[in-house]
Amino acid sequence: MNVLLLAWKIKLPPMMEIITAEQLMEYLGDYILDAKPKEISEIQRLNYEQNMSDAMAILHKLQTGLDVNVKFTGVRVFEYTPECIVFDLLDIPLYHGWLVDPQVADIVKAVGNCSYNQLVEKIISCKQSDNSELVSEGFVAEQFLNNTATQLTYHGLCELTSAVQEGELCVFFRNNHFSTMTKYKGQLYLLVTDQGFLTEEKVVWESLHNVDGDGNFCDSEFHLRPPSDPETVYRGQQDQIDQDYLMALSLQQEQQNQEINWEQIPEGISDLELAKKLQEEEDRRASQYYQEQEQAAAQVQQVQGAASPASGRQSGSSERKRKEPREKEREKEKNSCVLL
Repeated sequence: MNVLLLAWKIKLPPMMEIITAEQLMEYLGDYILDAKPKEISEIQRLNYEQNMSDAMAILHKLQTGLDVNVKFTGVRVFEYTPECIVFDLLDIPLYHGWLVDPQVADIVKAVGNCSYNQLVEKIISCKQSDNSELVSEGFVAEQFLNNTATQLTYHGLCELTSAVQEGELCVFFRNNHFSTMTKYKGQLYLLVTDQGFLTEEKVVWESLHNVDGDGNFCDSEFHLRPPSDPETVYRGQQDQIDQDYLMALSLQQEQQNQEINWEQIPEGISDLELAKKLQEEEDRRASQYYQEQEQAAAQVQQVQGAASPASGRQSGSSERKRKEPREKEREKEKNSCVLL
């Protein structure tokens, strides 16, 4: 949506400050329907309609997360998944920077043409092998993943800078996050959408010039603009990390709930008995899920209490009073986006 808004392909009403996820989906769905090419052949029309139908079917996943799987051979190379159709249909380039340096022969051999998921499976297989060469190859591949945990390499950054066109609006995938990216005067910039910068009206872009993530903040004209209150930004970033962590747990639980072991269900069972068993299993998983959510939230609060520079200066009662209204605000706005 940020790419389409910056490209003036979608326009929101003037003075709108808050928009819900459902409204965003409506705008996006309407744009997909309106963007249908007019003068195309019958085969192209059928192909486009099929892609549009597939995109609409997974549109709801945009609110939680898309399944994309990088390959380490190119900044535009991903394993094909149905979710990629959305980017193709909207003509939005999708990039990543997690590449293997072709000059490091042993890593090139170990990683090969694998996607991330395939490489993880290969590492597990190699570790269990009796062949010392395969064991060594698995170790090299594992070291590569550990050494590039930021999911961006300097070779990948160079390739990104070369591949992205000047003024191009695209999406950059890194660490399971999608960022709006552009290129201005040969330098890559990411759109700042972190919750910590909500009150920083002048901070719009962050430069992407190294793999460590400590870029320079800029305004809408790409002039340097450091945050006015680093402490506020820090607390907001911690809140964002906490929300991302809880979202990841939610997605993981959702995936586990879809994995039903049908082999354990006896043959000849009636529909009513099957429904009862499935309901019992769903109740059990739901109970487990909420327990895990509560434990995760408690762990996050403990980490915040230990990491926040200001936490040691406040009493327990005042800390609770400060957190209660914030929790209510989060609950109220959890399905809303704030337009910067």
